[in-house]
Amino acid sequence: VLLHVDETHVRAYQALRTTWAEVGNQKQVPSYGHHAHVSIFGAVDVQQGDVVFHRASSANAETFLDFLHLLKEKYANRFIVLVLDNARIHYAKMVRAFLDSQEGATFHFIFLPPYSPQ
Repeated sequence: VLLHVDETHVRAYQALRTTWAEVGNQKQVPSYGHHAHVSIFGAVDVQQGDVVFHRASSANAETFLDFLHLLKEKYANRFIVLVLDNARIHYAKMVRAFLDSQEGATFHFIFLPPYSPQ
């Protein structure tokens, strides 16, 4: 099975980058005192239309491995090819160790070029 994979982060707050304000009047932005967030891993099988999501408290090598285990369970007894970006978590030592193990032999990674906006 060929899957395209990525992760994103959903935050309950917005990062304010730039804004307009009158000269001499500093802009005040209300803050609610909490910074709730969730990370979501997703995989899309563009041929069949299947979508798999995995929610995690953060996106790191450990939670990426959890996602790989979820994919392995969903596509049991199938060879899984993942197309993914060059995020550091995809190259982490624990991920490489997993891929080199018997269990990780189920996967093959195809990395996109480092800068590929198209």
